[in-house]
Amino acid sequence: MLALRLARGSRPLVQLRRLLVAAASAGTGFLLLYVLAGALDRPAGSFLRLLWALVPLAATVQLAVAVARTDPATRPPEGLDAAGLGPVRRVLVAAISTAVSCALGSALALAAFLHLRGDLAGLPFDGAGARLLHADRPLPVAAALTLLALVPLAASAATALCLRPHAPLAPQTGLPWGITLTACGLATQAFAGRGGAGMLVGWSLTAVGLVLAGPGLAYACGTLVQAVRPGAPRLLAGRGLQEQASRLGPALGMLCAVGAGALTAPALRDGGGLLVPLGPLTGPAAALVALCATASLLTSSVEARQSRAPGREALRDLGAPAKVLRTAASLRATALIAVCVPLSWGVAQLTSMALTR
Repeated sequence: MLALRLARGSRPLVQLRRLLVAAASAGTGFLLLYVLAGALDRPAGSFLRLLWALVPLAATVQLAVAVARTDPATRPPEGLDAAGLGPVRRVLVAAISTAVSCALGSALALAAFLHLRGDLAGLPFDGAGARLLHADRPLPVAAALTLLALVPLAASAATALCLRPHAPLAPQTGLPWGITLTACGLATQAFAGRGGAGMLVGWSLTAVGLVLAGPGLAYACGTLVQAVRPGAPRLLAGRGLQEQASRLGPALGMLCAVGAGALTAPALRDGGGLLVPLGPLTGPAAALVALCATASLLTSSVEARQSRAPGREALRDLGAPAKVLRTAASLRATALIAVCVPLSWGVAQLTSMALTR
């Protein structure tokens, strides 16, 4: 009940972020139901299509965790500590709030799916949706509910795992593992070629490697910004990047992986082997992953800005000009773009070489 009351009394911007999580959950749930319906009509290759559908699920879970980290319900006033809402219960509240948002999205996905199939009332769009969703075959209720429960369960578990009380890790901790996994992913793609599960495994390893390397890359950006006799704006920008590397890094790595995938698509099309693992919904699934990655980075930026608020207030009290703070913010954004764009391009080129050999 406390989680629901905190969610109901939140500000409009917080509610908007929760609605984004619900929308992403609805899109992912719809894709899972589409894969289930396709498996009933054409069982061959259904497991591989389900594995590809887990990519949007992972992006949705990352967005849900990023939104939960910025939720005011996870950082209540100090007076609630005396009422018994300690760190463990705050994690529980965040997990429940995330589960409610994702469950709402899954319910919307089920309603839209059944409506397009004509199972609720009539056939919209002259029955085009019914043909696409294989309405001629009955939908197994237990399997559909199991697939729809994946998003709320995975998102709430990931939220509880990421927000649990634990000692912070050094930002460059995952950089060697990230580089190793990225290299293994590229090698797997070169070995597997265009088709089969090997290509999915290779792309997944590459994406996970970039996510793990993200905090280290953000920390390295901060080090480069404040190198060689920095002034006040460069010091503020560099120290800010180093301090927020663990928050911005995973979302930054995910966005780099999405950018590399988008740059790889033309090479596949030119080679005559454009990958359509989810059939007609491959494009919407890719758009969902890209939107989730972008929203995760923006949400992580909001969290980083919230954590820098005391420092900004202290600088203003000391008489620091507003121009210095704006310049520092511009330097942070420029440094991240200067590193991530070439990284995405390089990974895309290596992937294209591996897939078009």
